[in-house]
Amino acid sequence: MAVKEENLDDVISSLIDDDGGGGDETTGLPGFPEVSGEVDEHPITLTERAAKQIRRIKEDESLDSELYLRVAVEGGGCSGLSYKLGFDIKTDDDDIYESNNMEVIVDPKHIIYLNGITIDYPDGLDARGFTFENPNASEACGCGSSFAV
Repeated sequence: MAVKEENLDDVISSLIDDDGGGGDETTGLPGFPEVSGEVDEHPITLTERAAKQIRRIKEDESLDSELYLRVAVEGGGCSGLSYKLGFDIKTDDDDIYESNNMEVIVDPKHIIYLNGITIDYPDGLDARGFTFENPNASEACGCGSSFAV
């Protein structure tokens, strides 16, 4: 999660659509395969390790308590869609979920791609960094940061 703050702001602002849409729409993002379906009651799971690392980052960076963890997807990566994590202010269009005593915000247009995802933070010798286990992914790249549906 070593993204420069100015770049993270650009990424987050590009993830928020101002098209007036929102609500319970779960059909996905324009320009990507149409996906629809019911959203789980708890669609995003942070493991204890991931939640601990997110809290550590927020504390180390002295981030405002009004900032939430945003989980999103965007076009790009070797498989078509890439995962995005960052801290952001909740908008009226966002849905909020809780996992491991952390509140996570997601744009409703993104949740259909993330429904059922588990985000972990292995910190062993063979793996370090956030990982994503997504049951919606039909393909994933070798690095685990992009996927296809």
